[in-house]
Amino acid sequence: MDYLPLFFKLNDRTALLVGGGQVALRKASLLTRAGARVIVVAHRIEPELVEMIEQHNGQVIMGEYHSGLLDDAYLVITATDDDQLNERVHFDAVERHIPVNVVDNQPLCTFIFPAIVDRSPIVIGISSGGESPVLARLLRAKLETWIPQGYSRLGKLVGQFRQQVKQTFSNVERRRIFWEKILQGQVAEKVFAGRDKEARALLTSALETADPDHQVGEVYLVGGGPGDPELLTFKALRLMQQADVVLYDQLVSPAIVDLCRRDAERIFVGKRRDNHAVPQDGINELLVKHALLGRRVLRLKGGDPFIFGRGGEELETLKQHNIPFQVVPGITAASACSTYAGIPLTHRDYAQSVKLVTGQLKNRTSDLNFDELVHPHQTIVFYMGLHTLPSLCQQLIAHGKPAETPAAIVSNGTRADQRVLTGTLSNLAERQAQAQLPAPALIIVGEVVQLHENLAWFGEEVLHNHGLILPDAHSA
Repeated sequence: MDYLPLFFKLNDRTALLVGGGQVALRKASLLTRAGARVIVVAHRIEPELVEMIEQHNGQVIMGEYHSGLLDDAYLVITATDDDQLNERVHFDAVERHIPVNVVDNQPLCTFIFPAIVDRSPIVIGISSGGESPVLARLLRAKLETWIPQGYSRLGKLVGQFRQQVKQTFSNVERRRIFWEKILQGQVAEKVFAGRDKEARALLTSALETADPDHQVGEVYLVGGGPGDPELLTFKALRLMQQADVVLYDQLVSPAIVDLCRRDAERIFVGKRRDNHAVPQDGINELLVKHALLGRRVLRLKGGDPFIFGRGGEELETLKQHNIPFQVVPGITAASACSTYAGIPLTHRDYAQSVKLVTGQLKNRTSDLNFDELVHPHQTIVFYMGLHTLPSLCQQLIAHGKPAETPAAIVSNGTRADQRVLTGTLSNLAERQAQAQLPAPALIIVGEVVQLHENLAWFGEEVLHNHGLILPDAHSA
């Protein structure tokens, strides 16, 4: 290591800041957040910087720097364009063994500022040793998205119980096991959800049992979206990384399953038409079984759990067994697949409403209100309707929808092998019989479909002679 990462305790200590511009303002912001008393010296000082220093009981000196200002300084930062001044401050500080940072001048620094992720009391510093500050900031941005703000409150909660836990568990190993379960279980999730009182109550209860192995399981019902891993939410990814058991569907892409915790037990419970790996009742039983064993169970579904995903049925079972759960929405196929196909579901010229319709009910029937579906100025999206496509088209026409109404099939939407077949209600079924686009697929009906020719963007080219969109060989 070129630098040893250290954390300075600056509460009520003096930090000397030479310079009064925007760079100095940024450094002053960090120093005051850490509780330092900041002395700023410069001939010209930004009004915002003056206000900040005065609000935090610091001192503003309009004038020349001199070495006497170092008498009470705990550390020194210089942020000026004057190279000679910067060097003088550096040598004065080094002579007195005071840590000094000269902004953007690594050779004159005895310490450097890292890129900071602040979840106080949790603070993460990222440094490139001055070689690539931009790279350090990019890494910080990634960590900002991966670490919820709730970690700040979680850290404070843990600090309040630390001494009690130490007294309860004299053995270091048992103490570690206890904290690992707390920090990866319901207490942490309650904090992240903003339910701090419940988190405190759970932590108190867990401590009173004095048993690190006593932990109630939980189920995470997570929407994995339509297939593209980059469409996952931050919360979904976090829960995927901490689950002990994963139950995943046929519609969840392998790339998304691979993002789950490596050592988690994985159970495939996918459903194809007339071929269910595990019946729905069996899935419900598995969720209950593993949760009662104290495990964190991830129920990973394609799309969104509450849009034709049977999420409600599974939660009803968990509720009956008093098993805690949380639900993470996913981008539903209608939104994602239409977007990747360049077909807006609404448009002021064509559609003012959208209807999401399932192709079949629980009893394998499809009792649809076609009179309602044929209203003008609306887009219809059929889930699980590929096998009844001829009937759907015929019924829509029979109930008054014009036969020339544009319609499309989006197969494997958002994935690298996405296919889009376009036509009208009168010929889409015939075209699909020739093209044989595979499931999973959505059917989109409405005037908005005609926009796809100009708006298709997902590495595709339109073959106008038969309305089939295939991947562009030049963008693969």
